Amino acid sequence: MTDAVVVGSGPNGLAAALTLARAGLTVEVFEAHERVGGGLRTEPLFDSEVVHDICAAVHPMAPVSPFMKTLDLEAHGVRLLRSPAAYAHPLKGGRAAIAWHDLETTCAELGRDGRRWRHLMLPLAERSGAVVDLMLSAQRTLPFSRALPVLASRLTAPALRAGGGLRTEAARALLTGVAAHGVGPIPSLATAAVALLLGHLAHTTGWPVPEGGSGAVAAVMVAHLEALGGRIHTGVRVNDLRELPARRITMLDISPRELARIAPLPRGYLRLLTRYRYGPGAAKADFLIEGSIPWTDRRLSAATTVHLGGEHGTASELAIAERATAKGRRAERPYVILVDPAAADPSRAVRGRRPVWAYAHVPHDDTRDPLAVIRAAVETHAPGFTDTVLAERGVSAAELGAYNANYVGGDIGCGAMTLRQTLARPVPRWNPYRTPLPGTWLCSSATPPGPSVHGMCGYYAATAALAEAGRPRRADR
Repeated sequence: MTDAVVVGSGPNGLAAALTLARAGLTVEVFEAHERVGGGLRTEPLFDSEVVHDICAAVHPMAPVSPFMKTLDLEAHGVRLLRSPAAYAHPLKGGRAAIAWHDLETTCAELGRDGRRWRHLMLPLAERSGAVVDLMLSAQRTLPFSRALPVLASRLTAPALRAGGGLRTEAARALLTGVAAHGVGPIPSLATAAVALLLGHLAHTTGWPVPEGGSGAVAAVMVAHLEALGGRIHTGVRVNDLRELPARRITMLDISPRELARIAPLPRGYLRLLTRYRYGPGAAKADFLIEGSIPWTDRRLSAATTVHLGGEHGTASELAIAERATAKGRRAERPYVILVDPAAADPSRAVRGRRPVWAYAHVPHDDTRDPLAVIRAAVETHAPGFTDTVLAERGVSAAELGAYNANYVGGDIGCGAMTLRQTLARPVPRWNPYRTPLPGTWLCSSATPPGPSVHGMCGYYAATAALAEAGRPRRADR
């Protein structure tokens, strides 16, 4: 009998497997896909020399997540690389607002809103460790934190308006573009919290990309696990938990919908799972281009991440599009996140060709091919972009959900980030990781602290399982 079985090899599944293996347990991982990694997959799509990130590409949480720090990526040959600007937002008239890694440079370019931007971000940056600890907590206790008063003072009525109470269109759009990473209605408490977390990290540890692509992070996690005796089985779709080998602990890096499908759950818990809400979808576009993106404002080439949306790129246009998408309506000009990984990692550009990655926010389970709408959004601020495209592919939200069962309807966050589902994710239970089945734990992004590549959902679930089993967690190694 093996000690533990993990279903799903996304970052949280691998984090759970590593936490258990570090405690001395024998661990086996079962992955439906032929390749491990879940959202951490990188592979060539059009050209054998140029690789594309299939899901996640930029990793603001990787340098600050307590679990990710234990991997010591750089010691294993994976550097987290950042461009001079974390993110940017083009506006009408060929100008752009840019969040430089250097806070003072950003403030200087924001003119009369520079002082307000500094007032918003500097106290968070000065307490960044406490802010991250709070936001990446298991959210079942209220920790004593120097971040609490600062966060509370910024989640005020003005901050919850689109644009966060800022006055210039550049600053308002810059902040709203970050808030939209919360994939939900703007304004809301959830999206404002996302804006504060990701916004201040832009000026501290940055928004890095792993050298060589996101798959490099998964490779390090797999190497750690195998060095501890863990085994990984790929191409194995689990349709019933009873198909798995005999074990004492079962960790499930799967969506609540998948949990309901494969597990013999009691009716009460199953009823709670059916009330779990999924959010809007993401529709993906991958481009192989020749040369660089011909931005009208050439400074945009210094940013790995660029936010696009609306006719003029204003905060109000983004908010209107996000509210429509959350209500299940197609926005004519949806919010688009574009990533140019070679802006931070020149090795991703090979003989003048480079990958360009993009997501559009669309209604849940939308079947529309996103290529035309994403290409049009880029062309608005980079005329001639289409002429640089050598190859392209579009993946609708519905297709993304079919590719990865955790992305229900294209929801890459594995659940709507509402205030209720932040506090009661996936069901209202004191221990959100434990299921009613003995020794069976949920460890996906449907559990606290929620989405992003940080591994903390898997870490917390595995730690809870070890405590219940009476196995002390050994020091990370």
